[in-house]
Amino acid sequence: MSQTLTHSPRHAETAVSRSTIAAGEPFLKEIKAGQTLRLLDLEGNQAVDTLFFSASNPRERYDVQRTLRKQMSVYLTTGTVLYSNLGNPLLTITADTCGRHDTLGGACAQESNTVRYAQDKRYMHSCRDNFLRASLHDGRLNKADISANINFFMNVPVTPEGGLTFEDGISGAGKYVELVAHMDVIVLISNCPQLNNPCNGYNPTPAEFLVWD
Repeated sequence: MSQTLTHSPRHAETAVSRSTIAAGEPFLKEIKAGQTLRLLDLEGNQAVDTLFFSASNPRERYDVQRTLRKQMSVYLTTGTVLYSNLGNPLLTITADTCGRHDTLGGACAQESNTVRYAQDKRYMHSCRDNFLRASLHDGRLNKADISANINFFMNVPVTPEGGLTFEDGISGAGKYVELVAHMDVIVLISNCPQLNNPCNGYNPTPAEFLVWD
């Protein structure tokens, strides 16, 4: 899928909410139907692992299979509708200056760090740990709700043989993706702490989360 770069008319100073997500840390926020959120890659080459849930029924959540099947592409970009496991549209990508986002590579975890890299990487901080920390603190989500996520700004090409590779990011400082919510949505984020592959240049950096009415 070719990159589809679409700039937003919105300005940061008019946002109703702005939050900085520290490098390698979790973040959770609820946005309302009709609001637009922007994920901003502040320094470039950062991976922002993200899950979406219906705020009224958190058992309804982002579904990678439905989303990819309906758009017939393995990458997300402008115009992509993110569907739930109940077949409902959760959000639509309305602007994207990166051009392509991964939804197959998954979130790093103790288990994947061990299998992919080395036994001594098992206890490194991971995105799954971040998801669980934020979920337990919020109280509406639990371990069973952590499913296949989106990796915004992450570059995971699909090989001709059908495999996946983790490559240098295609994002840069100041690039962003915007999505409009079709229902009240819980946004659960791990600003990836991975140090073993080039998804964030081996150097996790902050991201910003902005919301407009």
